[in-house]
This record gives sequence, C-alpha cells and structure tokens, in this order.
Amino acid sequence: MKVTYIKHSGFAVELPGKTLLFDYYEGLLPLFDPQKPLYVFSSHRHHDHFDPIVFELAKQYNTKYILSNDIRHRPDGLDITKVGPHKAIDVDDLHIETLKSTDEGVAFLITTESRSIYHAGDLNDWVWEEETDTYNREMTQNYRAQIQLLSQTLQG
Repeated sequence: MKVTYIKHSGFAVELPGKTLLFDYYEGLLPLFDPQKPLYVFSSHRHHDHFDPIVFELAKQYNTKYILSNDIRHRPDGLDITKVGPHKAIDVDDLHIETLKSTDEGVAFLITTESRSIYHAGDLNDWVWEEETDTYNREMTQNYRAQIQLLSQTLQG
C-alpha cells in the first residue's frame, strides 16, 4: 500500500488492485495506474474537501465517486454514490461505513483487499477559544461518541 499526502485532507491510497483518492480539491496528483479502478471520496461540500474538478478524472481513469450526501453536484454519465452518516454500503469490493462528522458530512471507513482504511474528513475534536465551554464540551462528547463507534466497528 502506498499513501500519498496531497494537501490539507487530500490523500491518495494505492493498493494492489485499486486506487482511493480522498478529499481532493487542489495540489499535485500522482499519476495513477490507468489499469486500476479509481475511487474518489469526498467527505463534505466545503471547498477545502471537494472541488468539482474531481469529475474530470473520469476522462482518464475508470472512476467511481463516493460523495457525502451534502454535495449537490451530480454530473450526468458518472458513477456516483451519495452517502450520509451512519451508513454501510458496498461499492464493488469496497465495504464502506460512515461516521457523522463533527463539522459537516461524513468520515469514511473502507474495508478492501484485507485492509481497513480510515479517512476522517472533518470529524475532529474541535475546541475553539472563541466558543463557550458548553459548546466545546458538546463537541468533545460528539467526537468521542463517533470514535467509540469506530472502535466498536474495528473490533468487529
């Protein structure tokens, strides 16, 4: 498995039989093997996690898209699956489970090729000095609840 950091929350994960691309919005993409399917994941609609430019990848690669259901774009002719929080779906040999972000959208847990790959998107323990203590406590509780679900899922 080869993991390439692209920018911000953008990563590419190259596996023996496929490539996964997470939260691409800008930066230099590696050249992917055109013989392998490309799965593009976008965790939510914020500009630093999703750019419609990802739809151009379908011109070069056999591409399928797994997008948070808050992303409104849906170009014709592309293989797009929308998913919300706390869902489990299968796309080809990818088993995909989602968690609810503490910001917007989802986090992804993908099981494929005997591996589990987690991408958080904006699921984070956001604590902001300008927010109230109550807000920050709730954020921490929400984050920990999602991570507990992730832990339970991984333990099987």
